[in-house]
Amino acid sequence: MDRETNDRERLLIEAAQADPSRFAELYESHFDRVWAFVIRRVRERAAAQDVTSEVFHKALKNLKSYEIRDVPFAAWLYRIAANAVNDHFNRTAREQSEHQRIVESEAPHDIEHIERRASLFRCVERLPADQRRVLVMRFGEERSIREVASAIGKSEGAVKQLQWRGLQSLRAQMGENHG
Repeated sequence: MDRETNDRERLLIEAAQADPSRFAELYESHFDRVWAFVIRRVRERAAAQDVTSEVFHKALKNLKSYEIRDVPFAAWLYRIAANAVNDHFNRTAREQSEHQRIVESEAPHDIEHIERRASLFRCVERLPADQRRVLVMRFGEERSIREVASAIGKSEGAVKQLQWRGLQSLRAQMGENHG
């Protein structure tokens, strides 16, 4: 870094330390380098944007404690960026591990649930046509008693009776199938 550039950067840092609103100039002059550093490591645009934002947020937050030395300001930003990238990967690994643990703990429950539903559908298929049609419309299509009655051309009382008989039959079949 030449002397003139070094002096200009020193002035920008001192100005931003005195007035954080002046940090924008430092941000503009270093954004491309930090972005390139982060995107090469993270390789996912949205995550890289988040990490880059975090780098500049931390830099602004800790700017007052930054000491001007012979090392360029960019080196300080790269150190923050490297830590932010590591934090990102650690956080991602924890989230994936947590997600995997949840999936593994729910898997037996899901299989049982799927098996019960499959058994229920088989039982529904064995019902008389009118009962099956009423139950499918009421619970599968979530229609009201009035809508079902209108669709099948029966009274609301008849639909209620078909529904009750169908449910009783399912309870009996499911009880036989599942002890």
